Amino acid sequence: MTAYFVQAFIYLLAAVIAVPLAKRFGLGSVLGYLVAGVVIGPILGLVGQETTTIQHFAEFGVVMMLFLVGLELDPKGLWAMRVRLLGLGGLQVVLTAAAGTFIAVWLGLVFQTALAVGLIFALSSTAIVLQTLNEKGLGKTEGGRSAFSVLLFQDIAVIPMLAFIPLLALPELMGAVNDDGHASFNLVSHLPGWVHALVVITAIGAVVVGGYYMVPLLFRYVISSGLREVFTATALMLVVGIAALMSLVNLSPALGAFLAGVVLANSEFKHELEANIEPFKGLLLGLFFITVGAGINFSVLAAEWATVLSLGLAVIVVKGVILLGLALLFRVHGSNGWLFTLSLAQAGEFGFVLLTYSVQNSVIPTELSEILSLVVALSMFLTPLLFIAYDRLVLPRYRSAKNDEREADTIEEQAPVIVAGVGRFGQIICRLLRANNIPIVALDHEIEQIENLRKINIKSYFGDASRSDLLETAGIETARLIVIALDDRERALQMVKHVKQYYPNVWVLARAFDRGHSYQLRDAGADDVVSETYHSALELGGDALTALGVHPMRAKQMTWAFVNNEEAHEDELFATWKEIEGGNNFGPRYSELFMKLEEALNTAMHQDWPEPQREDVPIWSPPEVADDSENAQPPAP
Repeated sequence: MTAYFVQAFIYLLAAVIAVPLAKRFGLGSVLGYLVAGVVIGPILGLVGQETTTIQHFAEFGVVMMLFLVGLELDPKGLWAMRVRLLGLGGLQVVLTAAAGTFIAVWLGLVFQTALAVGLIFALSSTAIVLQTLNEKGLGKTEGGRSAFSVLLFQDIAVIPMLAFIPLLALPELMGAVNDDGHASFNLVSHLPGWVHALVVITAIGAVVVGGYYMVPLLFRYVISSGLREVFTATALMLVVGIAALMSLVNLSPALGAFLAGVVLANSEFKHELEANIEPFKGLLLGLFFITVGAGINFSVLAAEWATVLSLGLAVIVVKGVILLGLALLFRVHGSNGWLFTLSLAQAGEFGFVLLTYSVQNSVIPTELSEILSLVVALSMFLTPLLFIAYDRLVLPRYRSAKNDEREADTIEEQAPVIVAGVGRFGQIICRLLRANNIPIVALDHEIEQIENLRKINIKSYFGDASRSDLLETAGIETARLIVIALDDRERALQMVKHVKQYYPNVWVLARAFDRGHSYQLRDAGADDVVSETYHSALELGGDALTALGVHPMRAKQMTWAFVNNEEAHEDELFATWKEIEGGNNFGPRYSELFMKLEEALNTAMHQDWPEPQREDVPIWSPPEVADDSENAQPPAP
């Protein structure tokens, strides 16, 4: 038992150290897990052969992940992606398998073995790709959705691949392979074809019907117990049971879990299921990535490093070329096309499964499988680097090209008000000024923002508002005020300094991201600074007071007192901030003053308020309090 605890501690310690470091350096969590596995496995030798067994267990994280992905889709959403699923996914598998087979034959392998190798490298890593896409917020992009469609088709394609590989058996390899005892148990291996098909259809039907009718009843029964841990156990039981059922009928457990997730996508228990399964999914996926790194056989790698490296790069290049061609064919353009290409240009975890299965069925020699498993692992290891290349090379180039390929608009008129930055913040300002018939000149360096503003008939121009020549053309010399609402805090700061230095008579209104940024803008010379979330938070806080039983007029008075209290202490806080290391951070003196502000705020909230007059506010009655909540009394108004 002690050995298990020690091994668990080693795996967890490696993850705790490596993953935050990888995230800090912008490398992503997946690469952190892989590096952690390499360190504790081949380098330090802290873990050994048990990694293979652990990897089989950790693969259940992929099952959980696809269940959660299915929860985000409904049957309508799945039907909407049918073209990508069948067309894009089908062509990717066929073309990549054909290319892999051709190259393997060219390298001297017999056709049966070459075909098995082609099928193995036609698959990509569902675990790494989906984890990274979700982590980077790219899952909803066109490239992310296309990648997911291909991955889903690949999971489906594993089923006929497993059925086809035994037909490729080579007589000369038969009897040379020892059964390792890990062959999966199923109920259909010796059944006739039509019975096998009937059992599979029945199993899928059971998942669909049970998901619609039985699972909600089960969860309502469990919820009635009032025990959260039982709900968690039920959620895990559901996913494990579906995975077991799919394995028994020789289907992909991940595919079955995905189908169950789709069925439950519209369930009232959807969010609770996500909350309960997400932690287990994250831990198991992390463990899986660690075992991939720990399972690298450095002795074989040292002996065949040139072969492994060249084949690994060849897999990425060949798959990349095919994927890029498919992206163009299916009109996945620009950065989305490169995201689709780079995210899928690797072998996947199912490659290990097919390799083991091919060896057991006398299709691939054991010596070759050791090299191919290293190639699969290497390509998976390089995938996070491909995502980094996308973030740092591809995406900036397309963003800059999209904006730089167009010259700044010729500003045809001037106005007393200039609005620099017309995103979600600046648009509201433009609409308010336009509604009051105040002429404005709106500037932004993002084409999409300009087009959005033009759709609602607000005159706007494309260009970098921080450029002095563009400001002059917009009429900064004669303008009464300028509103700086740029999404780049540094550019906003530099723009305030520029305007106040060369046009001191122009009133500068600036949007701040937070308190520290507001002080920086004030220090640069801005005449008025407003934090972007300040007033919306105050309004929501007032609504919270009202919901708790405070009279609406009283809640308004409290929010006004909050604002007045902030304004009364603002100058003192700002002066203190300027004294601390040039205004770069907050020190003990500032914290002391801020606590005095909080004490003054507490006093202001408990002052004697004048009673709200009926003529001041609409007739109002406090919200009803449930009868069984005797102890939940609303606060005194």
